[in-house]
Amino acid sequence: MSDEPTVLVIGGGATGAGVTRDLALRGVDVILVDRGGLAGGTSGRSHGLLHSGARYAESDAAGAEECLRENRTLRSIAGECVRETGGLFVRLSDDDPDYFEEKLAACESIGIDTERLDGGAARELVPGLADDVAEAFRVPDGVIYPSRLVAANAADAERHGAAVHPHAPVESIEVGDGESPGGVTRVRVGGDLDATLEPEHVVNATGAWADRIADMAGVEVGMAPSRGVMVSVEHEGLGPVLNRCRDPDDGDIVVPHDGEVVLGTTSVPVDDPDEYETADWEVERSVAECAAMLPAVAEAPEVRRWWGVRPLYAPDEAGSDRRGISRGFTLIDHADDGVSNLFSVVGGKLTTYREMAEVTADRVCERLGVDEPCETADERLPGADDPTELDGFVERYGGTNPTDSDVVGVGR
Repeated sequence: MSDEPTVLVIGGGATGAGVTRDLALRGVDVILVDRGGLAGGTSGRSHGLLHSGARYAESDAAGAEECLRENRTLRSIAGECVRETGGLFVRLSDDDPDYFEEKLAACESIGIDTERLDGGAARELVPGLADDVAEAFRVPDGVIYPSRLVAANAADAERHGAAVHPHAPVESIEVGDGESPGGVTRVRVGGDLDATLEPEHVVNATGAWADRIADMAGVEVGMAPSRGVMVSVEHEGLGPVLNRCRDPDDGDIVVPHDGEVVLGTTSVPVDDPDEYETADWEVERSVAECAAMLPAVAEAPEVRRWWGVRPLYAPDEAGSDRRGISRGFTLIDHADDGVSNLFSVVGGKLTTYREMAEVTADRVCERLGVDEPCETADERLPGADDPTELDGFVERYGGTNPTDSDVVGVGR
């Protein structure tokens, strides 16, 4: 490994691993570091939904189209990192029928495949669905196993010359004054790497922790993180993802796994993505609201619970309710802040990690004068057809994370 990489990527979640893979495939000398195991932050502490775009169709058409594109791409390149389940948006009898019609129409206008079902047809499709379901429509949602997805991106990056270092926290960043504007000159990395790096460019892909890395470099980002709980309970045989068709609220999604379902979630603002309170009411409310769609989960044995922190970007956010903050992503060029070689990529969703990485890699390559196209939408991930190989990658880079610990590595 060179102590003078062309690009240092900080943050080993889906976006950071995706940026590293993208740059490596273009022939750029790149190092990825993360303070823990890969996908140990937001990526591996989510509910693992592969978005069809339907969730945002009426509120953010551009974001929904982005989800739909990347949904199709991941189905093509990611193999056993994803699971094709389909999804169902259900309206209970007391839910607003106008909202249902608006969402369905928005999905159709975007090009999301839908199929409208009355309550009886929905219950025939999903045994155990609540009698209170008045109607529903099908969408191409799915499930992501983020531990596999991130590890496969990292493995492919290494195959193309990148260096990947989990358990290597950034301890300090030096910014020089020799140029106008100045840039990052040295990054001190501890842990297993224990080195001082002198990169030409730095990508801050640390999600909810982006402010911390930016602060080390003397710049600001403006994250507004919020926590959400996921509860996995025993439940056999659920086919599609269940989404409550109403304004976003607590406990509006049920994600199928093998022999379990993941119930979620809540949205509570936090000041510190590492140190925050958790509350039993979040679990109780999520279970109760999800049981309104699928009654059996109310009494199902709990297997595990975990909280994740959303990497919401809202530099001007003043209120306490963060559900309305865009789930789109933003690439910040800190040259505007006087640090010429630092980028922060923030916001976004697990489903759209690859496109976030492509946009970031495009900008970095433009700065470097590298004229190579992005190949990540077409090149299949290594191990995509072999769960055992994928799970080997996961172990190499730090192990399984809560989102998919019931699936990844179980058969090894």
